[in-house]
Amino acid sequence: MARHQSKEQKETVERVMHEYKHGELRIRGNGPKVKNSKQAIAIALHEAGASSQENPKKNRETLRKTKTKERRGKTAKARTGAKKTARHRARGGDGKTRAELYEEAKRRHIPGRSRMSKEQLEHALAR
Repeated sequence: MARHQSKEQKETVERVMHEYKHGELRIRGNGPKVKNSKQAIAIALHEAGASSQENPKKNRETLRKTKTKERRGKTAKARTGAKKTARHRARGGDGKTRAELYEEAKRRHIPGRSRMSKEQLEHALAR
């Protein structure tokens, strides 16, 4: 590990280790997930341009490429942040769940509400 890291290098190492901790870090971007902490550290140092295995010129170039990728949002952290959870994908038009629609139907005293599907509840409440 480099003795003196720049602010940019520290931020990159921090981001990569965060991805590892949350199970988002992958080998070569789209390969299998990294399961070994030592491998995650090696990837972090390489991406930060702080690797002792590379010459200083190559390290600077690697850091520049990594920072460009971060600005474009092409890191694992940016990719997974954009995905919606299953709960949010399942929500229909105005974003209410069946339970929320049922409570509204109960409040309005709509008959047969317990046997209605989400779509039927939406239709009944729209009247």
